[in-house]
Amino acid sequence: MLRALVICLLFLPFCALAQTVTDPSRDREIPIETYFPDNAVDCSPTARCAVAMLSAGYGVSHKDYQFLTKTLNRAGYLVVAVGHELPSDPPLSVEGNLYETRAENWQRGADTLSFIRAHFKIQLPAYNFDKVLLIGHSNGGDISAWLINHGATFADHIITLDHRRVPLPRDPKIKVLSIRASDFPADPGVLPNNEELKKYHSCVVTIAKAKHNDMSDEGPHWLKHSVAQMVTAHLNGSPCQN
Repeated sequence: MLRALVICLLFLPFCALAQTVTDPSRDREIPIETYFPDNAVDCSPTARCAVAMLSAGYGVSHKDYQFLTKTLNRAGYLVVAVGHELPSDPPLSVEGNLYETRAENWQRGADTLSFIRAHFKIQLPAYNFDKVLLIGHSNGGDISAWLINHGATFADHIITLDHRRVPLPRDPKIKVLSIRASDFPADPGVLPNNEELKKYHSCVVTIAKAKHNDMSDEGPHWLKHSVAQMVTAHLNGSPCQN
């Protein structure tokens, strides 16, 4: 890992490493893509750089969010993109009360994020895995929200791209940005109401004419550009435009 990292950093500003990490407790082979920030040479155990963990939408590769990884890399974030769905996993439920029938999938994803965070905290001491930004599209956003809602203390920031099932955290200590498409509504209670938006300083922004399935590298340039601009403004502390 260290040798590969040194070689990779020679090719900055865009440096990515692909690997498979084994979780022995679950006998699970987890595909990972690690993207290093533009300022990686300045990161050290005494000056740790920021970390984001990215979770893809269901049926979308964790490699298909380059527009987001590059945006986060420019902002100084190490990005760990996690492949959650394995061929041996049961399909995502489409029947019944989805909050109940998909809970197994979300908990499995949360367990994976927790394991990967613990693994890389040891492997990459120059990065701050104690205050992680979770970012996810669709089901990946549901996994991210589920993890925070179920007590993960290492995540203090969440960005979702049109997740629809798991309520966003209502916690003043958790920074929240949710970027919404226009073609499908979220389930009741998933998004903060106006009073909660003010109380928790959360940000929910809808992009006109944006489609749920287009919020990946396969989407149109104008949409990827809009999402990247919103993420950058949010990370820079700009006021919410909801």
